[in-house]
Amino acid sequence: MHCSLFVLAWTQIQSERSMPRAVPSPVSVEAGPDARGRAAILTELRRRLPQLETVAQGTQTLPFGLLRLDQALPRGGLALDALHEIVPETAADLGAALGFLCAILSRTNNEQSIVIVQGRADAAQRGQWHGHGLQALGLDPARLLLVQTGEDVETLWAMEEVLRSGAAAAVAGFPGPRGLDLKASRRLHLAAAQAGLPLFLVLSGAGASAAATRWRIGAAPAGRDRFGLVERWRWRAGLERCRNGRTGQWIVEWDHGAHRFSLAAALADPALPGGAAVHAA
Repeated sequence: MHCSLFVLAWTQIQSERSMPRAVPSPVSVEAGPDARGRAAILTELRRRLPQLETVAQGTQTLPFGLLRLDQALPRGGLALDALHEIVPETAADLGAALGFLCAILSRTNNEQSIVIVQGRADAAQRGQWHGHGLQALGLDPARLLLVQTGEDVETLWAMEEVLRSGAAAAVAGFPGPRGLDLKASRRLHLAAAQAGLPLFLVLSGAGASAAATRWRIGAAPAGRDRFGLVERWRWRAGLERCRNGRTGQWIVEWDHGAHRFSLAAALADPALPGGAAVHAA
C-alpha cells in the first residue's frame, strides 16, 4: 500500500472499541396445541418486546432537525452506524453534493476528527478543499484529516481501516469513477455497523448497493437578502433509497449563520400571474 505512513500510524494508536451491548436472548417457549401454550407464548413475547425495542432504538442517529425529513428516516435521523451515499444529479452538481455533505458532517460530534479519504487522481480532478468554504458551512477545517491514496483499491482499504479504528466522528470517501460493486458496499457497510460510525460516499453514479440511504443532490437557486447577496444555500435533495424508511424530495436550505438546515419557503415564480407561489416539495 502507498498510503501515508502517518495514516498507518494514526490508525494503529487508536483505542480499542468498547464491548458491544448485550442483546436479549431469543424467546424460547415450547408451543403446545392447546390455548394455554399459545397464551404462554403471547405473554413471553409481550415481556420481551420492550427489551428488543430498547436495543433497536439504542443506535444513535444524526437528525436533520427537519420534521419532514426526519420522519422519512428510520429512528428519526441518519443512522450513525451505516453507509450513506450522496450522488450529484449531474456532473455540474458535484459542488452542491459536496456542500450538502459538509453541512451534514458539521453536525457530527465536534470533539472528534472527520477523516476524508480520496484518491490522488480524484483529488487532482475535483480540486482541493477550501478552508473558508468549509467554515461557511459550519465545518471547522481543523477537524479534518485528509487521507490521499494512490489507487481505488487503496481508497477502499483506507476507509475500512479508519472505520475499524473507531476514533473518528465520521468518515467520508470518494471511491473513484468506477464506484463500488455490491460486494464492496456490503463490506464497508458492515465495517461502519461494527464501528458504530457513519460512512458517507460521494459517487458519480448509482448502482446496486448495501447503503442505508442514497441522496440525489442538485443545486437550487440560493436564498438572497435584500441586497442580492447569498444568504442561504439551497439544494434539491432527493432521498431515492431509504432502508426501513420512506423516499421523498425536498428543497433544503442551509443557514450559514445559524449552521442549521431548514426547508425552503415558497418560491415565487415570476412567470405566474401576480407572483403566485410554488411550494417546495
